[in-house]
Amino acid sequence: MDPPDPPLVPPLQDHPLYQEQLQQLSGCCNAESWDWRAQLQADIRERIVNKLFPPFPGHEGQHELTKIAERIEEEIYTVATTQVFYVL
Repeated sequence: MDPPDPPLVPPLQDHPLYQEQLQQLSGCCNAESWDWRAQLQADIRERIVNKLFPPFPGHEGQHELTKIAERIEEEIYTVATTQVFYVL
């Protein structure tokens, strides 16, 4: 039996931004206890939603697209373990 193919996307732990954030966290606090969500700017989640589906004023179905983008953003926000993972 052949070995499995490597993943198409490298693990996020190998991403340079992840490594940079870990280095920053190691100097200020315990990475497990750091609440990155509390550090988000108030408008960042709305900006993420608008990047997922940019608003098109007057476009038929815009409300539905916005609701879909909000649900996707909520999933990403919920499963992200760090702010870097959230904004990637």
